[in-house]
Amino acid sequence: MYKLFGKRVLDIVISLLVLLLLSPIILITWVVLIYLNDGKPFFFQERPGQKEKPFKVIKFKSMNDKKDPNGKLLPDNIRLTPFGKFIRSSSIDELPQLFNVLLGSMSLVGPRPLLFKYIPLYSEEQRKRHLAKPGITGLAQVSGRNSIPWHEKFKHDVYYVSHLSFFLDLKILWKTFLKVIIREGVNQSNERPMMPFDGNN
Repeated sequence: MYKLFGKRVLDIVISLLVLLLLSPIILITWVVLIYLNDGKPFFFQERPGQKEKPFKVIKFKSMNDKKDPNGKLLPDNIRLTPFGKFIRSSSIDELPQLFNVLLGSMSLVGPRPLLFKYIPLYSEEQRKRHLAKPGITGLAQVSGRNSIPWHEKFKHDVYYVSHLSFFLDLKILWKTFLKVIIREGVNQSNERPMMPFDGNN
């Protein structure tokens, strides 16, 4: 019953509540990023959702679009603004995904939506992470986030899909709240970036 109906109700109720409570922060961030990013406050990217169906994830844009003389985008660490670092470390950049949740392409809790290029690299077991809707947060995120290797993240994702329940979602949401408050494991430093998944790590 929870998988078919209750989870969607929980997603809608909590998303609307958070949007209402954090609307001043969202509005201020939107205005600042319009100024810093030449009128482009949001980042859109196509990601695989449930059953690997494509959808566009939305985040606040933490990097500008500055390019070199040849028209190529500068490296990420150069384009990441101080304000961008702040909204990443505080997880404010994730807040627009609440609209993905309201639209039904994401859930509050589920495996994080990654990139289409990773799908051919998954094992059959790892590919099961796409049996559930992707989430803003998930079991992997409250179990170490960037500090654990990819294969462990995928183990957590598949475990979540197999054991999805109301109480597991509440546990993950509570742990996410605590981690955001103490800013634990939110992002690795520029010196230790998370390596892209290559099928082996």
